Amino acid sequence: GLFAWHLKNTGIRQIPCQFVHLCHVANDRLITFQYFNFLKRMYVTQYNKDLSQRAKPKSDSVASPFRELQQLDQEKKVIHKIRPISPVHQPLSETSSRNELREMKSAAETEDSVAPVRAESKEDRQWKEMKLRLDDLPGILARLSKIKLTALVVSTASAGFAMAPVPFDLTCFLLASLGTGLASCAANSINQFFEVPFDSNMNRTKNRPLVRGQISPLLAVSFAASCGVPGIALLTLGVNPLTGALGAFNIFLYTCCYTPMKRMSIANTWVGAVVGAIPPVMGWTAATGSLDAGALLLGGILYSWQFPHFNALSWGLREDYSRGGYCMMSVTHPGLCRRVALRHCLALIGLSTAAPLLDITTWTFPVISLPINLYISYLGFRFYRDADRSSSRKLFFCSLWHLPMLLLVMFTCKKSFLEKEDKGDLLGGNHGGAMEIRLP
Repeated sequence: GLFAWHLKNTGIRQIPCQFVHLCHVANDRLITFQYFNFLKRMYVTQYNKDLSQRAKPKSDSVASPFRELQQLDQEKKVIHKIRPISPVHQPLSETSSRNELREMKSAAETEDSVAPVRAESKEDRQWKEMKLRLDDLPGILARLSKIKLTALVVSTASAGFAMAPVPFDLTCFLLASLGTGLASCAANSINQFFEVPFDSNMNRTKNRPLVRGQISPLLAVSFAASCGVPGIALLTLGVNPLTGALGAFNIFLYTCCYTPMKRMSIANTWVGAVVGAIPPVMGWTAATGSLDAGALLLGGILYSWQFPHFNALSWGLREDYSRGGYCMMSVTHPGLCRRVALRHCLALIGLSTAAPLLDITTWTFPVISLPINLYISYLGFRFYRDADRSSSRKLFFCSLWHLPMLLLVMFTCKKSFLEKEDKGDLLGGNHGGAMEIRLP
C-alpha cells in the first residue's frame, strides 16, 4: 500500500513536467494542425487516385484566327446549285462520271485557292539567275540605247536637214540620219553604263537593263563602241567632216561632261540643253556643209525648248533625283527652276520672230506660231505661279506636241531655194550693172 501511494504521489507530481516535455517534442517534430491536415490529404489521394494532380499533355497548335475566318468565309461562299435533271436518253454512268469530274475539279480549285500566299512571296524574293535569250536581246538593246530619245534626236536632225536652203539629197539625208542615230545610241549606252549605281536608287530607272543585270557591262560597252565608231565614220566619210566632228563632240559632251555634272552642279541642265541643240545643227551642216545663221537659229530653238520640257519633267521627279544623288534645279533651286522654264518659253516667241529676219522663213511663220508659243508661255507662267505637280505635268505634255508642231510650221513657211537663187541673181545683176557703169 505504501508503494502504491508513493507511485501515485510521484506520478501526479510529474504530470505537469511530462506535458511540457510533450509540447516541446511536438514543436520539435512539427506536429501541428497543418501537418495532420497534410497527412489526411495524402491518405485520401493515395486511396482515390482520381483526385491527384496530373500533368496535362501539350495540346496541338491552334490554328490562327485568320485562317479560321478564311475557312468560314470559304464555307459561306459555297453556293449549292440544283443539278439539272439529266435527259432520259443519257445513260446514268456518263452523268455520274461527269459529276465526279466536276467535283474533283472544284476540290482542286479550292485547294489551290487555300494555298498560302507566303510561299509565293518567298519564291519571288529568292535570287534567280538572269539568262539572256537571243529573242530578248533586241528589246534590251533598244532600252539600253533609249530608243525613244534616239528617235527624237534623229527627227530634229532631219528637221535641220529639211530646213537647209539647198536641194534635197536623199542619199545624204539617209546617211546623216543613220549616223546621227548610231551616235545617239552610243551616247545613251555609255550614259547608262556610268549611272548604274545611281539608277538603282530611282523608281524611274531601276528597271534599266544594266541595273537589273539583264546584260553585262562588257556587252553594253561593246554595243556602244559598235554604234559610236561606225556612226562617226559614216558622218565623217559619207556626209562631211564638219558633221562628223559635231557628232563626236556631242558624244563627248554627253558622256564626259553632262553625265558627271548631274551629281556636281545644276549647270548640268544648261550643258544638257547644248547636247540637245546640236542634232538640228548637224542636219543643217549635213545638207550645206557650213555653219550658217539658220543652223544657229534651229539650235537656239531646241536649246530654249528643252528648259520648259525638262524642268517640268524634273519637278515631278524631285524625290527620285534626290534619292539618286543628282543635283537638279528642281531639288536644290526650285524657284530658279520655274523662272528658267518661263524665260525660255518667252524666248521661243523671240526666236520665231527672228526666223524671217534671218531670211530663213517668211513672215507668216511668226504669225502662225504665235498661238502655240503663247499657249506654252501661259502654261510656263502657271507652272511658275502654282509650283505644283498639276501645272508641271500640263507644261510637260504641252512640250511634247509643241516642238513637232513648231518645226512643221517652220518647214511649211521656209523660203524656197528658187526664191533665194532669184534674189541672188537680181543682186548679182544689179552689182554687174553698177560695175559696167563704173568701168567706162
